[in-house]
Amino acid sequence: MGHPSLFFFLLVLICCVATTQSRSTPDDENPIQLVTDDLINDFDSSLLKVLGGARHALSFARFAQRYGKRYETLEEIKLRFQVFSENMKLIRSTNKKGLPYKLAVNQFADLTWEEFQRHRLGAAQNCSATLKGSHKLSNVILPEVIDWREIGIVSPVKDQGHCGSCWTFSTTGALEAAYAQAFGNGISLSEQQLVDCAGAFNNFGCHGGLPSQAFEYIKYNGGLDTEKAYPYTAKDGECKYSSENVGVQVLDSVNITLGAEDELKDAVGTVRPVSVAFEVVDGFRFYSEGVYTSDSCGTTPMGLRLVHLTLLLLEYSGKAGLRLSCKVLEVIQRPYCVRDTQKSYSVGGDRIEYQFGTSESKSPPPEK
Repeated sequence: MGHPSLFFFLLVLICCVATTQSRSTPDDENPIQLVTDDLINDFDSSLLKVLGGARHALSFARFAQRYGKRYETLEEIKLRFQVFSENMKLIRSTNKKGLPYKLAVNQFADLTWEEFQRHRLGAAQNCSATLKGSHKLSNVILPEVIDWREIGIVSPVKDQGHCGSCWTFSTTGALEAAYAQAFGNGISLSEQQLVDCAGAFNNFGCHGGLPSQAFEYIKYNGGLDTEKAYPYTAKDGECKYSSENVGVQVLDSVNITLGAEDELKDAVGTVRPVSVAFEVVDGFRFYSEGVYTSDSCGTTPMGLRLVHLTLLLLEYSGKAGLRLSCKVLEVIQRPYCVRDTQKSYSVGGDRIEYQFGTSESKSPPPEK
């Protein structure tokens, strides 16, 4: 039985500026106002008893209630409160600087930066190794604003669970959008196949990877199975790929010029959603709204360009620039790469890697 072949261009861009937009954040004086005092009255008062009248004690209790935090020992309570207080200082001091973005307390507020890196980010990946060409600008007048969700080709949000597999969801999201655009109906593709099977292409399953390398794997493997045939388990496993269950194929790929933001905007504006990856810096873990910028990103001593997190870029605004709209949904008590600040899944970053595709097929096969 034949399968559609999607001709995909893979674009890579690394930069130190990205933009986004989201709903309003709690005010600077109280960024932890996530639950009401009534909930605190019903909440286990042990935290407040331990912390007494310490500054941020009530905010910490609200935080623990909001995110279902439970600490086993007195020492752990004191340690997490100390970390929380330091993060509160970072959030408030940043929000008072008049920057074009705001930070707010989220589920990561009781983790140190080192703990966040160790437990929440995949292994840093070197994007420079994947540069293979450049996107040709279309030379057409781009729309001032575009949002591919409104056009109806963006697939539903999926749950990545306790697995550093952002890169697989970014890959399948781009493929699913191209499929919907080409054939007029959706398809759900297998992230788990990429987790289990793409290791030979410098990917590491639940410990990180890159869409560029995932697309190379799909190209040489001969296809990617459907989600139904190869369901997601959120853990590393043995490769169970079957050519009988292929949903899409990738014929070729090309990377975008380093730093070419005009090419990124052209790709989003004229083609479809693109996959992105960026370096996560300390302050970004508390991002809430606005245009996120950072002077902390750069290269390693060896000149490598490293990224930690992959998303799907769905839109841009002529007034605000490029906006990263993430297809990663925050569920309380689950360690996601980023937090969902509104139903549009907006998020910002400071390094970008991306790809987009076009289809040569005429009709889709039935999903297995």
